[in-house]
Amino acid sequence: MLKIAVIGHRETVMGFKALGLEVFPAETNEQALEVFAKLTENPEEYAIIYIEESYAGVLTPETDKYKDSPVPAIILIPGRDGSLGLGRTALRSAVERAVGSAAILEVGNER
Repeated sequence: MLKIAVIGHRETVMGFKALGLEVFPAETNEQALEVFAKLTENPEEYAIIYIEESYAGVLTPETDKYKDSPVPAIILIPGRDGSLGLGRTALRSAVERAVGSAAILEVGNER
């Protein structure tokens, strides 16, 4: 059975534990890199890895390896300080790749 993991600051990830997800608190960039490396040793073990947006920059070279793979799906989530907009940008890019078009309506901007 595939699992779901969450990497981020303790305040961000602990709520996901109540939902049955595996949480991996990381307080530094180095810890986030170590955890991500461990989680992707067997790419077929985790279906989804949620990553706090604050670690997106440092993890980009690693997460890009899975951009076109069905598993694990890498999804950015807002952190304790709110959204940086990176999750929305990444989702937009993934949809553009999937449909082959840059002409996509903004989610949440309907009039």
